[in-house]
Amino acid sequence: MKPVTVIRGAGPIILGQPHSGTFVPDEIRANLNELGQDLRDTDWHVPQLYDGLLNSATVVRANFNRYVIDANRDPRGTSLYPGQNTTELVPASTFDGKPIWDRPPTGADIIAHLEKFHGAYHSTLAAEIARVKAKHGYAVLYDCHSIRSEIPYLFDDQLPDMNIGDNGGTTCSPLITAAIERVCVKQSKYSHVVNGRFKGGWTTRHYGNPKGGIHAVQMELAQHQYLASEKPPFNYNESKADALRVVLRNILEEIQQIVQSGRLMEI
Repeated sequence: MKPVTVIRGAGPIILGQPHSGTFVPDEIRANLNELGQDLRDTDWHVPQLYDGLLNSATVVRANFNRYVIDANRDPRGTSLYPGQNTTELVPASTFDGKPIWDRPPTGADIIAHLEKFHGAYHSTLAAEIARVKAKHGYAVLYDCHSIRSEIPYLFDDQLPDMNIGDNGGTTCSPLITAAIERVCVKQSKYSHVVNGRFKGGWTTRHYGNPKGGIHAVQMELAQHQYLASEKPPFNYNESKADALRVVLRNILEEIQQIVQSGRLMEI
């Protein structure tokens, strides 16, 4: 299986999907313990959730699982949230802090995974951002994520349903963040927060450069709003998902309207 899938669109919006992949090479899977082989920290069914919401968008999707290597972590291994529990470039444990390996990867393994998987994803994403920016004069990277809604090891209480991250207003125009929040405020079904527990991962922070014409924002969704259950087998629930897709479509269309207005060029 190719490490990355690209679906090119004609518009300026790119949907990054770094954590939805379930592919684990056999030689790596053999080293995972039974819990690790559940892949429970996957961003389950995110491609299906966003499929067809904005036909002009480009999609860049990692097909490999985050347990192979996390495409949304700094390749140098620097923590995204110093002082808080999180998982590493190659996770040693689940989001609940439980070990996932019978035989953890060596330093040489991690270097190899960086090149083959992490590097493949980001070279592809960077190329698509450059292509879109060359065509439109700017690019908007909307990074698609989801996570279980209750993980005491990572955060207190239940996570809001929609978690918008622009790293404190540094990774995209405030017009984009405001457009997303405007849609969230208009509906009453889903709770939301801006720059709460999730302020944007390495992808958002690495590429976001509003003055340079690249705007990046992360959306972290609580999985209970579209899965049948946040436990294995993590099945997709059509009726739940359809309701959430309406809001996600409105968000992407609102971003597109901001982009088409030309106001981003004024930044």
